[in-house]
Amino acid sequence: MTKILLVDDHRLVRNGIRLIIDTHDKLSVVGEVDSAEDALIYLEQNALPDLVLTDLNMQGMDGVSFIRMAKKIYPDLRFAVLSMIEDPVDVAEAFRSGADGYLSKGGDYDEILFGLLRLSQGHKYLMTNFGLRFMETFDVENSGTVDVTSRLSQYEISEREFAVLELIAQGFTAVEIADKIFLSKRTVEGHRQNLMDKTKSKNTADLIRFAFQQKLLS
Repeated sequence: MTKILLVDDHRLVRNGIRLIIDTHDKLSVVGEVDSAEDALIYLEQNALPDLVLTDLNMQGMDGVSFIRMAKKIYPDLRFAVLSMIEDPVDVAEAFRSGADGYLSKGGDYDEILFGLLRLSQGHKYLMTNFGLRFMETFDVENSGTVDVTSRLSQYEISEREFAVLELIAQGFTAVEIADKIFLSKRTVEGHRQNLMDKTKSKNTADLIRFAFQQKLLS
């Protein structure tokens, strides 16, 4: 169970995200606060959550400053941003401050839930609707994760497809992959076929070879 702290100065947003999180038995909201300052107090006085999900624009301390400060105190704590802001410069700054993921409040239910699940599994996550606008701005030399995201965008490979690709390369079957990333077997097989089409691979072995040659996997 991944325990999540919500940090947002709009109660309606917190309620909406809580409803999304409550639909999955592997995610749980353990607390919610309406400011970065209150979040720091919460972290000091309570058991640490597994993930802090924070807005960027809030009254008082902003999200980037909050993440940067909290990471100095709790370097192993994971953070993700949930914001309406989609400016590549702001997205880049969030990652540089120590964020592990960036989700858009304008994203659909499934995409937000998928991103949270990926983050809960220890991955970094950038919501796919940011696309190349972000990659053209971010200093990729400072982030291997973002460098991979740039190459994924080049081949139009989505985060879901990349998650499937990683597990295929580890030798998991379609059924096992479906269980791990909470998709149906049919959907996993569809993602595998899409990957083969996008990379012009004849079979799974070709797909894995391509992924390593193009440094999509390492």
